Order: sequence, then structure tokens, then C-alpha cells
Amino acid sequence: MAEGVPLIQEGDHVVLKKEDVYKAVQVQRRKKIIFEKQWIYLDNAIGKHYGTTFEITGGGNLQTKRSEAAAAEPKEAGADNRNIIDDGKSQKLTRDDIEALKEKGIKGQEIVQQLIENSTTFRDKTEFAQEKYIKKKKKKYDANISILKPSTRILAMMYYAREPGKICQLRYDTLAQMLTLGNIHAGSQVIVMETCAGLVLGSVMERMGGFGSVIQMYPGTGPVRAATDCFGFPKSFYKSLYEFPLSKVESLISGTFSGHSHVSAQQDSVQGGDEESNGSAAEKQEPAQDVDEDSCPATEPEGSADSSQPENQEEMEVSGEESNERGQDPEKKQIAMEKKRKQDERRRRESEARGLVTEQKC
Repeated sequence: MAEGVPLIQEGDHVVLKKEDVYKAVQVQRRKKIIFEKQWIYLDNAIGKHYGTTFEITGGGNLQTKRSEAAAAEPKEAGADNRNIIDDGKSQKLTRDDIEALKEKGIKGQEIVQQLIENSTTFRDKTEFAQEKYIKKKKKKYDANISILKPSTRILAMMYYAREPGKICQLRYDTLAQMLTLGNIHAGSQVIVMETCAGLVLGSVMERMGGFGSVIQMYPGTGPVRAATDCFGFPKSFYKSLYEFPLSKVESLISGTFSGHSHVSAQQDSVQGGDEESNGSAAEKQEPAQDVDEDSCPATEPEGSADSSQPENQEEMEVSGEESNERGQDPEKKQIAMEKKRKQDERRRRESEARGLVTEQKC
């Protein structure tokens, strides 16, 4: 690996790759990750370069794959496959024999070689059929994965292959054209309105590199940034990210916008208390952010981490908690203060977004 290639650190967001299959996860010690019906631990990947290929050893641990010379494959091949009968008796090795080889620590490449040597029909296959057989067996027994650094191209390909409906069937080449025609670059002032789980937003932020300003317009109670979190941006990138609800655009245009809204419509939903209201808000957001829960945990800054909660509802909750401070223990009082701080921070960020939107409107 060349110098300057970043190293994998604990807490980083990475993308696992096996053949043409991708999965975004966060690196955490002793956390079991299931990938392609295999469970693995990423502890041994910490400190290694991005792009490194690993072998999955016993216990789900990773071991750096050493470059090996390609095994000498038989050059003998048949003219056609007309005399080959697929009766299941051509392979001398049984399933128990293969499992015994795995328990002895025999690597996938060696298992594939033994399967070739113990096949009675391999040399009678055509050259094309032999290559197809080897490729199929390598995919099954050669357990190798690569760890890549997230990028727009990789995440767009991952979503399009695994969950295309969540990104509105958006192909990565179409996304690249959108970024190019939009002239997205460092220092830009951009308004993003999308329903692609935050993929377009993350792509814009990646191109801008933390310079400029991005305003995310969102419907409902809060922005969806599941795909944005998979990029693993540093906290400095989020300082230039603002959010503004679509429900307040009309009042902003008419000049009647106010950061404080009426609370009478939310009173019924608050009577259940903090836990009930938090649970209902989480249930509303859960379907929109259902993208491999173990793969992309939220890493948004404090100002936007609680944005899925309705503003007026939180305002009443905080005021209710403040009125009962004397009857609460210090832990609940601390929670109430923290909630109020986040609410004030979000209101401040919304006011800043209003100013930016007004500037771009003019």
C-alpha cells in the first residue's frame, strides 16, 4: 500500500465488499457483524489500510490475505460436455470431508484445489465449463472480504443493489450527472430536497468537503439521514449543514415565519409523558430510516440529533418538566436541561437556515 492511504480506526464507517455485494457498517470492537450469511468481527481490521483484503478465519476473526501465486490449473479439457452426466457421484469428497478440511484450518483456495483433483468429470469439461466450475467453488469456499472507505459511488451502488426502493431507483451514474449539472463544489450554497434516505445529501456534502452551506428541506417531523451517516463525515462537516421544514416555507415566503409555533394542537399527544411521546416519534421515523440498523448508526451533531421530535411537543415537555423540577431527582432534571439545550440549539440552527434561505431567495 502506498503512503498516505488512511488507516481504519475504531468508530469509522466502512463498507464491506465480497464479490459484488456491499454492506455499510461501523467498526466497533467485539461487535458481531453478519455479512453474506457469515458472522465476523472487525477488531483485526483496526490499524490496517483501507482497501485491504482479509480472510475470514475460525471464530469470525479477520486475517490479512497474503498474495498467493495462482494454483496451477489443469490445462486438459474436453471438446464438449455431451458425455458428462450430472448424477451427483462425480465428486469423491463428501460434505463431511469438506467440513473436516475447514476444521483443520485449510484455506478456501486449497479446498477448491482438492475439489478439482477429486472430481472425476472436471477434465472432461470444456475450458469454459472448467472456469465456471472454479469460479463457483471459489465464491462458496474462498471467504475473502475487502474493507473500503465509503464514497458516493460505493454507497450508491450498495443501495441500488440491496434496497433500490429507498433511493427512488436512483443509479449512481444518474446521481453523478445531478452533481455535475448542479455545479456542486466547495464553497457552494445548496438547498437539498430529496427522499433518498439522505444519499443525495451525503453526495453533496462529500463534494463540498465541509466548505459552504447546505440546507436540507424535509417533510414531516424531521430529516432522514440514514445514508448520510454511512459516509462517516467528521463533525466539522455538520457545522455547515442546516435543516428547514417544508411546512414553514409558505410562512417564510409570506413573511409570517416564527420560530415559536402554537402549542395547543400538541397538548393531547403530550399528556402521556416523556417516554410515550418519545416512543411515538421514534415509531414515526423508524420506517423511513430502516436501512441496516446495525450498519449505519446515527452520528449527527447535537443540534440535529434530536430533530425527529416535533418542536412544539418538546417545548411543552420541557416546560412541564421545569414546572416539576422540585419533585424530580437530579438525573431527570439533567435530562430535562439537556433536552432544552438541544431544543434551543435546533431553534438557533433553524433561524440560521431561515436567513440562508432568505438570502438565496433574494
